[in-house]
Amino acid sequence: MAELKQNWKTFMVADETLAEYKELVDLIISTDSMDDDERQYWFDIMPSMTDEQIDRLYSILDTEKKKLEKLEEKYQDEIKNLNEKHLIEWQEFQMKDSKKKIKAAEAKDVTEDADDVLEMLKDL
Repeated sequence: MAELKQNWKTFMVADETLAEYKELVDLIISTDSMDDDERQYWFDIMPSMTDEQIDRLYSILDTEKKKLEKLEEKYQDEIKNLNEKHLIEWQEFQMKDSKKKIKAAEAKDVTEDADDVLEMLKDL
């Protein structure tokens, strides 16, 4: 009996099952559509399943994996596009904020310069 560890959980799998159905075992371990008890259930009954049942289970899990990978790829592209869009918006916001700060500093300098000129005139 082989012990497979996944996310702090240990699964017991018959050595023959692991040797003969390694890809299926990997699919069962990695699927998110099963909880740990269900995974162990499938490992327990695999030795008594027919080839047709094994093929069907493999087909279901393989199709699920491929569809999820395709969705992941699609949404990664969309997330990348959104991040780029928001980066541009953020840069524009920062530029506007910087311009406001520069204008405020310039206005302050003009006011201080005018005050300095008035003080010099008073001293004359």
